[in-house]
Amino acid sequence: MNQETYTKTQFNQIKETLENHAVSSYGKELIQNLKPSNKIDVVKKRLQETSEAKALLDAQLHAPFMGLNTIKQLTNQVEKGFILDPSELVSYADFLRSNRLIQQFMEKNEWIAPLLAKYGKSLQVFPEIEKEIYQVIRNNQIENDASRELRKIRRSLQECDKEIETKLQSFLRQAQNKSKIQEAIIVKKNDRYTIPIKATYKNQITGTIVELSSKGTTVFVEPAGVIKLNDKLYQLKMEEATEVYQILSTLTGLIAEQMNTIQSNLEIIAQYDMIFARAKYSREINGIEPKLNQDGIIEFVNVKHTLLGESAVPLNLSIGKEYRGLTITGPNAGGKTVVLKTIALISLQTMIGLQIIADIGTNIAIFDQIFVDIGDQQSIENALSTFSGHMGNISEILAKTKGNSLILLDEVGSGTEPNEGAALAIAIMEAFYKKGSIILTTTHYGEIKRFSEQHEDFITAAMAFDAETLTPKYQLILGETGESNAFWIANKMNLEKTVVKQAQTYLQTREYSTEKYRFSKNTAKTEAPRVFPTYQKGDRVFWTEKKEIVLIYDQIEMTDKAIIYVDNEKKTVHKRQLKLERSASDLYPPNYDLDSLFEDYHERKKQRDLERGSKKAYKKLKKEMQARKNNG
Repeated sequence: MNQETYTKTQFNQIKETLENHAVSSYGKELIQNLKPSNKIDVVKKRLQETSEAKALLDAQLHAPFMGLNTIKQLTNQVEKGFILDPSELVSYADFLRSNRLIQQFMEKNEWIAPLLAKYGKSLQVFPEIEKEIYQVIRNNQIENDASRELRKIRRSLQECDKEIETKLQSFLRQAQNKSKIQEAIIVKKNDRYTIPIKATYKNQITGTIVELSSKGTTVFVEPAGVIKLNDKLYQLKMEEATEVYQILSTLTGLIAEQMNTIQSNLEIIAQYDMIFARAKYSREINGIEPKLNQDGIIEFVNVKHTLLGESAVPLNLSIGKEYRGLTITGPNAGGKTVVLKTIALISLQTMIGLQIIADIGTNIAIFDQIFVDIGDQQSIENALSTFSGHMGNISEILAKTKGNSLILLDEVGSGTEPNEGAALAIAIMEAFYKKGSIILTTTHYGEIKRFSEQHEDFITAAMAFDAETLTPKYQLILGETGESNAFWIANKMNLEKTVVKQAQTYLQTREYSTEKYRFSKNTAKTEAPRVFPTYQKGDRVFWTEKKEIVLIYDQIEMTDKAIIYVDNEKKTVHKRQLKLERSASDLYPPNYDLDSLFEDYHERKKQRDLERGSKKAYKKLKKEMQARKNNG
């Protein structure tokens, strides 16, 4: 398998959807790194895991995953030596409790999920750490009884708070202070208890100004009688913070001491998360677990493309038993490419342990490799034609292919001269076949159809077509050969039957009428003048006089003649001698410099240098002119 296979078959989209069903970042990461396995025992195990997890979900039994959303971040903090705060410690305790509950859950439901229960036995539990954290922290706050020292400090804090309040209330009640007080309340400013005093009386109050209001009308004064008490309160708070930090440090340390074991638990929980993600997705698509084999046998019974869901037309096929090659024919947009993608995608998702949309009896082969060549391989950056792109991809696949591989080639050999393309396609199919691969191809070429019909180990299949509505049915029919339906459509569109009949004869015999037809004068008068096609520079055409492929350089306006480029020369010929093989727009990417097809590189470089005003180029040109003059 390669990235091209994953992309072209939409396997990456399956994994993205699967990832959305995972709870933890650990589970999502496992899914991201999950690759199809070519080991049948591994695939069987993965499918069993998925089926067991799905059975639990179907029974309304849900694994108690807790604390997974933040566990990765918290674990990283502990490993770096950071101290967790109370809420973070509670989250970690939730995760540790989840480990214990998952183990109990799996043990209790071992009769439904024996394999998953076996994994649960490897989990280590930490009830002491759980208990310690839950006892020490309530409502994300450290309890007073967390330590004797903390209890003592907090009692002193309460007493000091009470003494400060008593003194300040006394200050508020004193008659001589009432006229000076802005408002009879106690206000805490900068961790100091103060009284709001009118600014005009600020110098008449014994104490310390802690803060001034924004308008300047009020000053917040710490009366002299509570200064020492405020100092004492501040000191007690520092002692409290130190003791709380010590307690948090101790609790975090309990976790850090067990980190190696916890990491092992994390790996198991992540596996559970990934397995249940597969089960959720399999349940969502109403999937089934298929049969597996290592014999290259693919048997589809009403299989549907996973991403198309209910709208997909069920696919039924059998390959690998009696035949190792399948050639699919039929009209464009008839579903040939979807068939290839479905076969590859269903195989790949089975190999990661995901169930498929199918009926019982579906049998999936576990291949060592799966390669596809589907879609447009054109590379504008490298100025490669579509055909070149396909050949480059197929060349790479052929070099990597070993026995027990699944090869899927869409429109193999297309994009070039039909006879050459068909011959090359057949040779490619033979090469993959002789390597022991299961080979599935789509084509329009008659020669490839005939090859598959004649080969003892190949079978053809056609995409069903509704003759009445002229629409594809997207159904694969094994053993038949599909046509492009050109003749049927021509008849449906009321083309003269003699023309259609003549075309059918030409298709069978390849013997064309090439004699010159002699017209009478009367006939000639009524005969419409022959209209020859308009060619574009770079079009590839067949020159009937010399029976070779040439390129169009230009066409002569107001005439039926064109200039062709052959053997590094330009020749003027009549258009009746030319037959379009492939248009330039199909052969070359947009903005391609077509002049490069007809001009020598050095001449083109000299011309560009002259156009940009190169002194060196003009000097060289002048020298050449002088040389010609001297020789003349």
